[in-house]
Amino acid sequence: MARRSRASASPLAHTAVGRLRERLNSFTTRSPSRFAILVFGSLIVLFTVLFMLPAASASREWTPVADAFFTAMSTICVTGLSTVDMATHWSLFGDILVVLGVQIGAVGVLTLASILGMVISRRLGLRAKLVAASDSNPLRVHHGPVAEGQAVRLGDIGNLLLTVVVSLLAIEAGLAVLLFVRMIIDGIAWGEAALHSVYYSAMAFTNTGFTPNELGLERFANDMWFLSILLIGVFLGSIGFPVIFALKRHLRRPRQWSLHVKLTLVTTLILLVVGAVGIVALEFDNPETFGTMNAGDTVFQSIFLSMMSRSGGFATIDISQLNGSSHLVLDMLMFVGGGSASTAGGIKVTTLAVLVLAAFAEARGRQEITAFSRRIPSDVIRVAISVFFWAATIVALSCIILMQITKEPLDRVVFDVISGFGTVGLSTGLTETLPDAGKFVLALTMFMGRVGTVTLAAAVASTSNGRLYRHPEERPIVG
Repeated sequence: MARRSRASASPLAHTAVGRLRERLNSFTTRSPSRFAILVFGSLIVLFTVLFMLPAASASREWTPVADAFFTAMSTICVTGLSTVDMATHWSLFGDILVVLGVQIGAVGVLTLASILGMVISRRLGLRAKLVAASDSNPLRVHHGPVAEGQAVRLGDIGNLLLTVVVSLLAIEAGLAVLLFVRMIIDGIAWGEAALHSVYYSAMAFTNTGFTPNELGLERFANDMWFLSILLIGVFLGSIGFPVIFALKRHLRRPRQWSLHVKLTLVTTLILLVVGAVGIVALEFDNPETFGTMNAGDTVFQSIFLSMMSRSGGFATIDISQLNGSSHLVLDMLMFVGGGSASTAGGIKVTTLAVLVLAAFAEARGRQEITAFSRRIPSDVIRVAISVFFWAATIVALSCIILMQITKEPLDRVVFDVISGFGTVGLSTGLTETLPDAGKFVLALTMFMGRVGTVTLAAAVASTSNGRLYRHPEERPIVG
């Protein structure tokens, strides 16, 4: 009888577990965007609780909820803004949480889930590929067919996940070694150099920008070797894993690069140069920033700041001392951000490229939008417009609410809000003085900036919007 009981119970249990797994797989595949937001939110709650613990703070005291929540959000969203002194407030356990959190946030929850599933089962099924694909290509969060003429095809998702793991470990390890050597040469103790090199390398590649020492980058403000290593790490993290995957396969054959890769690299370099030129032109005579530097240092520091404003978050100067015109230039760079499926935030460089190409095509009276002898379909243009509109709306609403809460001037509020939305981490000093209500508002802005406007829109939208009819066409006057 005992054997029969166990035999009869086993299929029942197996069926219950199987049904639960099937429902979870169905929900994940049907709505990966909602699943991503659910997991993302759960991680933030978990890290908030962990950051609140006395073991996470150097003083062994409980961290206030608002500060713990803001730090968890900034860490998981790889932003770099902070309401506490990151170098002195957290214990070793707290620093480990920060480094672990930025790794999770940089990879992405859907990609991480797919990687763990692949490691456990040693294979990647179609459902797991679809889930991971929505992280590498936001267009996949919508129902319906997706053209395979893109940076990463569905059949290459397994190789892309492997690239994510290898590049994350290899690049951060390489950066850590280079930084460690430089710190040792500068006379920093071996133990401190080892810990700080790992911390800095993680913050550079994940485009977070936290610093483990009290003076921040002030100690290395004139060290071009050290700053160049950080700049390279931020650049590699900002171009995106699909671009790294493509470069790994076709580094010496640029003709085989996809349109996404070409647009990402070209737009990134253009913004880097244009941003640096603008900063030099506006700050060369400012004694509080670059006015006391020679020409070579001014050019290098401007390039460094231009790259950091795209999502890196490191700064060698006091951002609050920049001219108002420079703040506006950095606002625009931060709003754009880095590449799609990267550790950077913003509306993404490909979104800007598509909008610019559409504007030029319209100005020339062309029906089709083309780049590098490739035609860009209309659905991509609609998504680009939607991303830009919702991003601007989120930034505007956050600015209005924060201005009402803090009574601070517009330029300071706009800068920190865009920095939060673009997950950059640069600040005029406003973030550190925010009341609890302001911390929650800016934290939610970081969340929406990291999750992505496309993912948010798809998560809220109904699962199917198909219609069996079309309304009559009529053209309103535009412009």
